[in-house]
Amino acid sequence: MSERRFGLSDDALLQLETVYRDGLFAGRTVLVTGAGTGIGKGISVLFGRLGARVVLSSRSEEKLATTAALLDRVGAEHRVHPANIREPDEIDALFAALEEADAVPDVVINNAGGQFPQASTALSDKGWRAVIDTNLNGTWTVMQRAARIWQRRRIPGSIVNIIAPHRRGMHGVAHTVAARAAVDHVSRNVAVEWAPDGIRVNCVLPGPIDTEGMNVYPAKAQARMAKTNPMRRLGDVQDVAQACVYLAADSGKFVTGETLVVDGGHQHWGEIWLTDEPEHFRS
Repeated sequence: MSERRFGLSDDALLQLETVYRDGLFAGRTVLVTGAGTGIGKGISVLFGRLGARVVLSSRSEEKLATTAALLDRVGAEHRVHPANIREPDEIDALFAALEEADAVPDVVINNAGGQFPQASTALSDKGWRAVIDTNLNGTWTVMQRAARIWQRRRIPGSIVNIIAPHRRGMHGVAHTVAARAAVDHVSRNVAVEWAPDGIRVNCVLPGPIDTEGMNVYPAKAQARMAKTNPMRRLGDVQDVAQACVYLAADSGKFVTGETLVVDGGHQHWGEIWLTDEPEHFRS
């Protein structure tokens, strides 16, 4: 039996059905970070299909080009702005460029991030800090810069942060669990602080999703992944993308400081081991 490769083909991604109407985001600009692959690509394509002008950002211009090509196929207006969220100067330059181009986003989908599987006691200081710097500090920088520009221009805005299953844990990626839990809580905090400015801040917490990002994990972890929730299957990127649309559209206009969980019930039942599961926990 050949090894499974996770992630949808571009053609399959374009064929995913949506419950939302055409033109829902016409006249609005949506910035998606980490837009070159996986969940970020899926989010970008759905907003593009719904009429948004999509700003694509990530570290890799090459990966962004593949998402831009998909948006061309659905006739969506888009801009490509490579940036590393770990570098505040690059995020400042991103927002400055968007303001100059009259493309200030109405919605920011904070999706960029990354991690690697390793036992927590084996994590190096450098490895820990690198993931915290990306998944927490980078996410924060994008949130804060978006809020600053909306406050200065006196316009409303919506932020959706993509986080990770920190509530029951993802064993083997302690660094990202710590970072994403922090994003969850700071989102609630600033949702209150920024509410007077008409800025809503929410999170989407996906469980195991069928993306190419799954391919970095050991084979045993991949085999267990679909068994970590009571639905006994993986979600797809459209599940996450539609949750983002709900929060960003008028359907979510009275929702802020919340975390929408899209995990097949994992938070109520199940474990995610991204390294070898100790014998102690095996049945």
